[in-house]
Amino acid sequence: MNFQALADKSAISLSLLCAIHCLALPLITVLLPMSTGLFLAEEAFHQWLAIVVIPFSVFALYLGCKHHKRTQLLCLGLTGVGVLLVCAAFGHDLFGETGEKIVTVFGACIIAVAHVRNYLLCRDHRDCDCISSQT
Repeated sequence: MNFQALADKSAISLSLLCAIHCLALPLITVLLPMSTGLFLAEEAFHQWLAIVVIPFSVFALYLGCKHHKRTQLLCLGLTGVGVLLVCAAFGHDLFGETGEKIVTVFGACIIAVAHVRNYLLCRDHRDCDCISSQT
Protein backbone atom coordinates (compact mmCIF):
# COMPACT_ATOMS: atom_id res chain seq x y z
CA MET A 1 0.00 0.00 0.00
CA ASN A 2 1.37 3.41 -0.85
CA PHE A 3 1.14 6.76 0.89
CA GLN A 4 -1.90 8.03 -1.04
CA ALA A 5 -3.98 4.99 -0.10
CA LEU A 6 -2.84 5.27 3.51
CA ALA A 7 -3.75 8.97 3.54
CA ASP A 8 -7.23 8.25 2.12
CA LYS A 9 -7.87 5.47 4.64
CA SER A 10 -6.59 7.64 7.51
CA ALA A 11 -8.79 10.55 6.46
CA ILE A 12 -11.83 8.26 6.25
CA SER A 13 -11.09 6.89 9.72
CA LEU A 14 -10.55 10.32 11.23
CA SER A 15 -13.74 11.67 9.65
CA LEU A 16 -15.72 8.76 11.03
CA LEU A 17 -14.07 9.20 14.44
CA CYS A 18 -15.25 12.81 14.40
CA ALA A 19 -18.80 11.73 13.56
CA ILE A 20 -18.80 9.01 16.21
CA HIS A 21 -17.50 11.47 18.80
CA CYS A 22 -20.34 13.88 18.03
CA LEU A 23 -23.01 11.19 18.10
CA ALA A 24 -21.76 9.09 21.02
CA LEU A 25 -20.68 11.81 23.43
CA PRO A 26 -24.22 12.72 24.59
CA LEU A 27 -24.97 9.05 25.27
CA ILE A 28 -21.68 8.57 27.13
CA THR A 29 -22.36 11.70 29.18
CA VAL A 30 -25.81 10.41 30.19
CA LEU A 31 -24.57 6.91 31.01
CA LEU A 32 -21.36 8.03 32.70
CA PRO A 33 -21.81 11.50 34.21
CA MET A 34 -18.21 11.51 35.41
CA SER A 35 -17.16 11.56 31.72
CA THR A 36 -18.02 15.27 31.53
CA GLY A 37 -14.68 15.98 33.19
CA LEU A 38 -12.75 14.05 30.57
CA PHE A 39 -10.95 15.70 27.67
CA LEU A 40 -13.31 13.85 25.30
CA ALA A 41 -16.19 15.96 26.55
CA GLU A 42 -14.45 19.28 25.98
CA GLU A 43 -15.08 21.45 22.93
CA ALA A 44 -11.31 21.59 22.44
CA PHE A 45 -11.33 17.87 21.55
CA HIS A 46 -13.62 18.62 18.62
CA GLN A 47 -11.34 21.41 17.45
CA TRP A 48 -8.19 19.29 17.75
CA LEU A 49 -9.85 16.46 15.87
CA ALA A 50 -10.72 18.88 13.06
CA ILE A 51 -7.11 20.10 13.03
CA VAL A 52 -5.94 16.51 12.52
CA VAL A 53 -8.62 15.57 9.94
CA ILE A 54 -8.13 18.58 7.67
CA PRO A 55 -4.46 18.11 6.65
CA PHE A 56 -4.95 14.39 5.98
CA SER A 57 -8.05 15.07 3.91
CA VAL A 58 -6.64 17.88 1.83
CA PHE A 59 -3.40 16.00 1.15
CA ALA A 60 -5.05 12.72 0.17
CA LEU A 61 -7.64 14.41 -2.02
CA TYR A 62 -4.93 16.52 -3.69
CA LEU A 63 -2.93 13.37 -4.51
CA GLY A 64 -6.01 11.69 -6.00
CA CYS A 65 -6.84 14.80 -8.04
CA LYS A 66 -3.25 15.00 -9.24
CA HIS A 67 -3.41 11.41 -10.54
CA HIS A 68 -6.94 11.35 -11.92
CA LYS A 69 -7.71 14.97 -12.69
CA ARG A 70 -11.11 14.52 -10.98
CA THR A 71 -11.49 17.98 -9.51
CA GLN A 72 -15.08 17.25 -8.46
CA LEU A 73 -13.76 14.89 -5.74
CA LEU A 74 -11.36 17.56 -4.52
CA CYS A 75 -14.22 20.10 -4.48
CA LEU A 76 -16.49 17.66 -2.64
CA GLY A 77 -13.84 16.97 -0.02
CA LEU A 78 -13.01 20.66 0.37
CA THR A 79 -16.71 21.36 0.90
CA GLY A 80 -16.70 18.89 3.79
CA VAL A 81 -13.50 20.44 5.14
CA GLY A 82 -15.14 23.87 4.95
CA VAL A 83 -18.15 22.58 6.89
CA LEU A 84 -15.85 21.20 9.60
CA LEU A 85 -13.91 24.45 9.79
CA VAL A 86 -17.06 26.50 10.19
CA CYS A 87 -18.35 24.12 12.86
CA ALA A 88 -15.05 24.04 14.73
CA ALA A 89 -14.84 27.83 14.79
CA PHE A 90 -18.46 28.99 15.00
CA GLY A 91 -20.66 25.89 15.19
CA HIS A 92 -22.09 26.34 18.66
CA ASP A 93 -22.85 30.03 18.09
CA LEU A 94 -24.34 29.52 14.62
CA PHE A 95 -26.25 26.28 15.03
CA GLY A 96 -26.61 25.62 18.76
CA GLU A 97 -25.44 22.43 20.41
CA THR A 98 -27.65 20.00 18.50
CA GLY A 99 -27.25 21.81 15.19
CA GLU A 100 -23.49 21.84 15.60
CA LYS A 101 -23.46 18.06 16.00
CA ILE A 102 -25.70 17.53 12.98
CA VAL A 103 -23.69 19.85 10.74
CA THR A 104 -20.38 18.38 11.93
CA VAL A 105 -21.55 14.83 11.20
CA PHE A 106 -22.75 16.00 7.79
CA GLY A 107 -19.32 17.56 7.05
CA ALA A 108 -17.50 14.42 8.22
CA CYS A 109 -19.73 12.27 5.99
CA ILE A 110 -19.02 14.50 2.99
CA ILE A 111 -15.29 14.08 3.58
CA ALA A 112 -15.60 10.32 4.04
CA VAL A 113 -17.62 9.95 0.81
CA ALA A 114 -15.03 11.96 -1.12
CA HIS A 115 -12.21 9.78 0.21
CA VAL A 116 -14.04 6.52 -0.45
CA ARG A 117 -14.72 7.62 -4.04
CA ASN A 118 -11.09 8.76 -4.40
CA TYR A 119 -9.80 5.44 -3.04
CA LEU A 120 -12.11 3.35 -5.25
CA LEU A 121 -11.22 5.40 -8.32
CA CYS A 122 -7.54 4.84 -7.61
CA ARG A 123 -8.05 1.13 -6.99
CA ASP A 124 -10.08 0.62 -10.16
CA HIS A 125 -7.93 2.76 -12.42
CA ARG A 126 -5.79 0.22 -14.28
CA ASP A 127 -3.13 2.64 -15.51
CA CYS A 128 -2.78 4.37 -12.17
CA ASP A 129 0.30 3.87 -10.01
CA CYS A 130 -1.22 5.61 -6.99
CA ILE A 131 -2.31 2.31 -5.41
CA SER A 132 -0.46 -0.93 -5.96
CA SER A 133 -2.34 -3.92 -7.28
CA GLN A 134 -1.83 -5.66 -3.93
CA THR A 135 -4.59 -3.65 -2.15
